[in-house]
Amino acid sequence: MTARHSPLFSLSPGQSGLGIYTTPRDAAPLPASGEELIRQVKDADDAWVARIPEGQSFEDTGSVTVTADTLRQWLGPLHTARIERQWGPLTATGIRTLGDRFLLGGVRLGKVWIGVQPPLGVAGDPMRLMYERDLTPHPQYAAFYGWLQHGFKADAVLHFGMHGTVEWLPGSPLGNTGTSWPDLLLGHLPHLYVYAANNPSESMLAKRRGYGVIVSHNVPPYGRAGLYRELIALRELIAEYREDPERNEALREGILKQVSDSSLDADCPAPGNVRTDQGAFHTWVVRLSGYLQLLESRLFSSGLHTLGLPPDQEQRLGYLRAYVGDALEPELLEAISRLTPAADQPMVRAQAAELEHLHPGLSAEQSQRLLDALTVCQLLERSTEEIDHLLDGLGGAYIPPAPGGDLLRDGPGVLPTGRNIHALDPYRMPSPGAMVRGRAIALRILEKHRSENGGAWPETVAVMLWGLDAIKTRGESLAILLELVGAEPVKEGTGRIVRYDLKPLEALDHPRIDVLVNLSGIFRDSFVNIIELLDDLFRRAASADEPEERNAIRRHARALQAQGIDNPTARLFSNPAGDFGSLVNDRVTDANWENGEELASTWQDRNVFSYGRADKGQARPQVLAALLRSTERVVQQIDSVEYGLTDIQEYYANTGGRHLHVPGH
Repeated sequence: MTARHSPLFSLSPGQSGLGIYTTPRDAAPLPASGEELIRQVKDADDAWVARIPEGQSFEDTGSVTVTADTLRQWLGPLHTARIERQWGPLTATGIRTLGDRFLLGGVRLGKVWIGVQPPLGVAGDPMRLMYERDLTPHPQYAAFYGWLQHGFKADAVLHFGMHGTVEWLPGSPLGNTGTSWPDLLLGHLPHLYVYAANNPSESMLAKRRGYGVIVSHNVPPYGRAGLYRELIALRELIAEYREDPERNEALREGILKQVSDSSLDADCPAPGNVRTDQGAFHTWVVRLSGYLQLLESRLFSSGLHTLGLPPDQEQRLGYLRAYVGDALEPELLEAISRLTPAADQPMVRAQAAELEHLHPGLSAEQSQRLLDALTVCQLLERSTEEIDHLLDGLGGAYIPPAPGGDLLRDGPGVLPTGRNIHALDPYRMPSPGAMVRGRAIALRILEKHRSENGGAWPETVAVMLWGLDAIKTRGESLAILLELVGAEPVKEGTGRIVRYDLKPLEALDHPRIDVLVNLSGIFRDSFVNIIELLDDLFRRAASADEPEERNAIRRHARALQAQGIDNPTARLFSNPAGDFGSLVNDRVTDANWENGEELASTWQDRNVFSYGRADKGQARPQVLAALLRSTERVVQQIDSVEYGLTDIQEYYANTGGRHLHVPGH
């Protein structure tokens, strides 16, 4: 059993009937608490690496170790040679190695062994293995999983926490072969993976490449961001000014200074004439007040979720405020949260009837929201099934499936958790709802660009297709792309999308905009059908009998063709086949860069590989460079209240890397 977080303690008490914990006479007793378990695991992980246990010699230690000769036997000559070509002699890396032994750490409790998954790479380049296809895990990493298979002889492996690294190791991108490292290291071990319910995209990789059976867990309760002291003071200044702008004119300089001191001028810049034009100042203050309200009400994850533990009354209220919003009065939401959650739908309806009697005058829409809120509480109470179904999996029983997704966007259908989550049918993306939302976003992007550029349309817009957000939104980012190009899905009789058709120019509110499409590794590998349909769309757009001034795709493709450049309609770019990531975030993390041009170059070098019906990762540097030169907007659609553009490394690395290529970025 491996662990990246430790809700494991809740698995131990009372589970001896399943054989998870039995106590041999010489076994250590169970820790007194989860905190004590974490301390023991940490101490074991540090022993002989960062800390020499007092009064112990290495020969007498109980630490789990694997000798280099044993690892050679487990790997066999072929795979030993692969590792040694990359790392040199097995014991020469210095990574958790003492003499000829690899240190694994870990704590054994009866039949359970709890350890920390080894780091992937080396200091200064920690994630290199995830991105370079020909590399191998280091010897101690291989020894860790080899011991689970052959030394400990585990009946099952549990990975806790999103996400681990074994499923990202080098090998075939779609299905493992016998030489893929996830296959070699996990072998035939049954693999259960406790994973966040709101990330179906990366959980698919854990299934496909890590052979994992997913057991989903709930996300933490939501909270409101609120404002810190300086912004509260600014809000009060603005409120006082707006009570009587004429009388409170003297507050103008105070507001401007507070905005500058709080660095809000970057997010909500003031017009140049705010000090001399009262009308301009008043308009800006109204916009600034709205921005402060947005900041104050922004949702974020509050605390952590404990596996198998339903939310308490305060946490239920946090979920309800986020899910229902302003549709119900705060007093009614608090009353719902105080109720003992219903056991089934008939009880939910009974609770709804009682609350409607106590709170008369609800509209039909509010009555439905009341029913939804009570249903959410009932389903959240079933978080206990996270533990139940994890134990079912360990017993070889069936774990029921459910769609992965986000409660706030996808509704109660993603609950209860404790399920083997799946994503969506890639042949039905984008959904009709996603098309409506994506079109509205695309039109706002174009409107904003024209307002900032004298009415001119953008030549090229760079759009990121990210697996996680595409799945959660049913294809909003794809719909943005289709609207910019001027296309729509065509479905066959079963409802599956078989083509993206060009709409006539006269049916569009804008000319055809060229699009540079950047594919995340997961999107590239999971949605091959969509990539081929998009490639076909760009080819047809480039050959359409339309005026070039109304079709930037045709204009740009013909210019590239005149230069003798192959595949001038290539528009779908990603990392090399089988590799993941731009490496920009690694350079930022390691402070291994001098200027933005270096980061831009790193991104470009990692994303010159074209995909489509013909291209399967061919490098097209000239096409990419030309598209980057004409790019005027960079778009990444993110669907989350928990994180933004700068919270996830690959988000800022890809969007930032592209943004550095935009003229005048």
